[in-house]
Amino acid sequence: MVENNKIQQTVFHTVLILLTLCCVLPFLLLFISSFTSEDALIRNGYSFFPQEWSIATYQYLWNNISLIGHGYFMTIVVTVIGTVCSLVLTILFAYPLSRPDLPYRNIVSFFVFFTMLFNGGLVPTYLMYVNTFHIKNTMFGLIVPSLLMNAFYVIMMRTYFTSNIHDSLIEAARLDGAGEGKILVQLVLPLSKPMISTLALMVGLGYWNDWMNGMYYITDSRLYTIQNILNNMLTNIQFLASSSEITGGASIADLPSVGIRMAIAVIAVFPVLCVYPFFQKSLIKGIAIGGVKG
Repeated sequence: MVENNKIQQTVFHTVLILLTLCCVLPFLLLFISSFTSEDALIRNGYSFFPQEWSIATYQYLWNNISLIGHGYFMTIVVTVIGTVCSLVLTILFAYPLSRPDLPYRNIVSFFVFFTMLFNGGLVPTYLMYVNTFHIKNTMFGLIVPSLLMNAFYVIMMRTYFTSNIHDSLIEAARLDGAGEGKILVQLVLPLSKPMISTLALMVGLGYWNDWMNGMYYITDSRLYTIQNILNNMLTNIQFLASSSEITGGASIADLPSVGIRMAIAVIAVFPVLCVYPFFQKSLIKGIAIGGVKG
C-alpha cells in the first residue's frame, strides 16, 4: 500500500513538473530571444543557448521611450478605470439576479446567457458605437466595447452569490433594519473578496492585453495604449525591412525585425508576471468556488 502511494506521488509530481516546464520554458525562450542578435535569430532561429547576444532591440525601444512611456500611462489608466467600472456594473447586475425574490429573474438570466451565444456582428457594433454613441477617438472607445460588461463574469458572480451567501444572513440583516445597499456593501462584498479578486484580475488582463478597440475606434496617437503602440511599431519595422528604398539597401539583419517581436512581448507581459503572484491564491479560490454551475 505504501509502495503504491509512493508510485502515485512520483507519477503525480513528474506530471506537474512537466506541466510547469511547459509553462515556464516559453517565457524563458521569449526572454532569451529578446537578447539574441538579429543575425543569429535569422540564421539559427530561436534557441535557449544563442551564439551571439545583443541588446539592439531594447536600444531601439529605448529610442522611443517617450512614446512607450505615454503608452504605458494610457494602458494603466484604461486598465484601472475599466476594471473598476466593470466590477461595479458586474456586481450591481449579478447581485439582484442572485436573489430568489427578484421578479422575472429567470427571464433576465436567459437574456444574459443569450448574449454569450449571439451578438450583432462587428460591422453593426462598430456603426452603433461610432455613429450613435460617438466614442471614436475618446477614452470610452478603449473602455466600453466588448470589455466593460461580460455575460460570463456576471454569471460567475451570480453563482458565487447564490452558492456562498446564505439567505439566512441576508434575512438577519434585513431584520436588523439594513437596506439592500447596506447589505450589499457591508455584508455581501466582504464575503466575496475571492471572487472579486478573481474577476479583477481577469478583467484587468483583458484591458491590459486589448488592442482591438484601439485599432477600431482610435486614430489619435495620443490615446494609443502600449499594445497599439507596439503593434504599430512592429508594423513599421516590417515595412522598413521590406523597403530597400527607405533602408538604403540595408540587410534585414541590420533591423530588429525579428528580435523586436520578442522584446515587445517581454515588455507587454512583464507587468502581468509581476502582479499575478499577488492574485494567484484568490484567483484559484475564486474560480474553484465560483465556477459556473447548472
